[in-house]
Amino acid sequence: MNVYNAESISKILKGEILQQAGHPEIEHILLDSRKLNFAETSLFIPLVSARRDAHQYLAELYGKGVSNFVVSETPDLQKFPKATFILVKDTLQALHALVAAHRHQFHIPVIGITGSNGKTIVKEWLYQLLEKDYNIVRSPKSYNSQIGVPLSVWQMKPEHELAIFEAGISQPGEMVNLEKIIRPTIGIFTNIGEAHDEGFLNIRQKINEKLVLFMKSDVLIYCKDYLVLNECINTFHNQVGKKEGDNNMQLLTWSRKTEADIKILSIDKNDQHTRIDALYKNEPLHITIPFVDEGSIENAIHCWALMLFLGKSQEVIQDRMLTLGNIAMRLELKQGINNCSIINDSYNSDLGSLTIALDFLQQQRQHPTRTVILSDILQSGKSEATLYEEVAGLLEQQGIQKLVGIGKGIGREKRVFQQNPNLKSSFYNSTEEFLQNFNPQEYVNETILVKGARVFEFERIGKLLEQKAHQTILEINLNAIANNVQQYQALLKPGTKMMGMVKAFSYGSGSFEIANLLQFMGVDYLTVAYADEGVELRRAGITLPIMVMNPEPSSFDAILQWNLEPEIYSLHLFQLLEEEVRLSGKTQYPVHLKLDTGMHRLGFEKQDIPLLLQHLKEQDYFKVQSVFSHLAASEDPTKDAFTKKQATLFTEMSKEITQALGYPVLRHISNSAGISRHPELQFDMVRLGIGMYGVDNLPTMQEKLKNVSTLKTTIAQLKHIPAGEPVGYGAKWKSKEPATIATVRIGYADGYPRNLSNGKGKMLLHGQLVPVAGIIAMDMLMLDVTKVPQAAEGDEVIVFGEGLPVQELAAWADTIPYEILTGISQRVKRVYFQE
Repeated sequence: MNVYNAESISKILKGEILQQAGHPEIEHILLDSRKLNFAETSLFIPLVSARRDAHQYLAELYGKGVSNFVVSETPDLQKFPKATFILVKDTLQALHALVAAHRHQFHIPVIGITGSNGKTIVKEWLYQLLEKDYNIVRSPKSYNSQIGVPLSVWQMKPEHELAIFEAGISQPGEMVNLEKIIRPTIGIFTNIGEAHDEGFLNIRQKINEKLVLFMKSDVLIYCKDYLVLNECINTFHNQVGKKEGDNNMQLLTWSRKTEADIKILSIDKNDQHTRIDALYKNEPLHITIPFVDEGSIENAIHCWALMLFLGKSQEVIQDRMLTLGNIAMRLELKQGINNCSIINDSYNSDLGSLTIALDFLQQQRQHPTRTVILSDILQSGKSEATLYEEVAGLLEQQGIQKLVGIGKGIGREKRVFQQNPNLKSSFYNSTEEFLQNFNPQEYVNETILVKGARVFEFERIGKLLEQKAHQTILEINLNAIANNVQQYQALLKPGTKMMGMVKAFSYGSGSFEIANLLQFMGVDYLTVAYADEGVELRRAGITLPIMVMNPEPSSFDAILQWNLEPEIYSLHLFQLLEEEVRLSGKTQYPVHLKLDTGMHRLGFEKQDIPLLLQHLKEQDYFKVQSVFSHLAASEDPTKDAFTKKQATLFTEMSKEITQALGYPVLRHISNSAGISRHPELQFDMVRLGIGMYGVDNLPTMQEKLKNVSTLKTTIAQLKHIPAGEPVGYGAKWKSKEPATIATVRIGYADGYPRNLSNGKGKMLLHGQLVPVAGIIAMDMLMLDVTKVPQAAEGDEVIVFGEGLPVQELAAWADTIPYEILTGISQRVKRVYFQE
């Protein structure tokens, strides 16, 4: 395989070497400055988007030891005397070209997977099914984008014997780039649905765009039962399926309804298993999988087809299909024992997914100690010495303080971990040995990553470490929050800062977990309502500036101790805080001035400004960081005249203050609705609140946001009652006909509004809305599930989330989403996940 250095990379990219310092070998591609692991061997390629130009991180990375850069604009070379720079026209195109050239060096089977759903599961199941036969490289998690695919394919090494990559697109023109990078020899088209439909004219355009991935493939596997998909593939095959010579692309089809290469004869579900019988080359075959849902059945048949194409024996296929396991589609962050936080990733263990999990662990700053419980890494293709030396380097780079190694392989190489004086390590031959020696007192106030190959059954370790909770939980999708923040950032003018509102327990979503993410994303400021919220964030490792909106005199000491920035909204508060700062011996302490422009809640009014400025000029204890106000009705088109009036008054008042102060001061008035509806009111900074959590009154903006919070519970008991029987307190609800009543584990003490009793509120069960029956009690309530005959005890019930927006629940309760979200009780455990 080619050695990558400045000369070879410049030749591939047709770039210009602006400056060269030495001839270091390049092994790693770095796209995110926050995810640096191996500085000396990394090549940083700064990507440029409408919102962010990563060239701004060159100096930071150079200071951390990175010396190889591909850039699209010439830097001041005198600032980087020991760095190599290659100049190209477009850094994203350069990334694609470099990885496409890397892929061209390999002549192994490469499986490319696309479709609307199931890509990641099919990829991971194929890995489970084939890992005994091949040394496999595959996409980490769901890395299938214009950036994720190059990072996946760059992992290809000479020791690999099979590659499995997935590809996803959101608009026309994207797949042609991914096809050059993946260049699959074997294709799988999982299915076609509505995901990302908004980027395409119609479903045919979307299918045809995805088919570009298979321009050079030898075989394409798909289900004929998607009629439009079948038509498009046959047309595609007739047009481009002819390869050089007489070697045509082969279509390997399966169907439940019509003739196909694999004709599905029957599907029988029984006790959490499904038997699938089929006819292939006139031979009856069958498999059994440990799943009964339709998605898993479809995904398994795709895998079955691939195994048959590769010539695997029916006996091997049957044995391995029966052992298919659940796929962890996300990294989950849960509350653990002894004030620990647990990141559970106990389904697979390889270097790619380990790096991703360590990056997620690195984001967590709420505890002083970061611990990794790691199993043997199987099927890496490297010698144990080389493999674990690389793992040890990753742990050292990420500042991991504790390692628990489980498995004979990692145990044999414990010497390489013990060489790190900052790493406390212990080793066990098996999961069973660890469990027998488990002492919960050894894990206190830590963030613990549980990362293991499936055969080690690390879910048993996770159960020991996770805090026991009742079965009502609030799931927080960190990817959705990141998406929502980026959607609002895309609306901002260059240079406009963003303040993230994390008051009221981050609108019910959790304080430091959300603040951690916002800090990682580069948000400029955070805001809390009270000082104790800010203190909690500081204790959790949050270093961003934090504004306190309600600084009570009793909290001044904590504000000064933890470097929080109070809002000042009256001369009385000004004088009280000034005295506290004076006694502390501090000067130029950061504060924020709140102006009342029509909300009439808190703030200086226009007539107060002269006296306020006089006080400011007579002291040296405060430095004003920002001047701001609050829009009262920015979401309401009928109140736009009032919003404009507020903005005019704010402009006048803030101008008078900033001119008098004589130094730069941030100005901000826009909230979430203001960002989307009033772009002219951005000033120097905006405050993002409810929009971050997926709620916006502007329909065009709401379409771009993702659901963040899902409140779910479970059925505790089912009862079958005759017509006329009362249900619940007061016997106010009676069934008109024989009914099935489900008692679920949530009540008004959990935050479910009591005024949703007697059918006013509804929940989702198996995709169907079911009404509340009777009066909501403190800890539980009843649902009429008569129309869902498959309901069973233990079934999951969605209170709000995807399919049942919190806005709809709020409307039923005659309130607003803010109240629902912030009203979720602290006894409801939060589970955070990153896909």
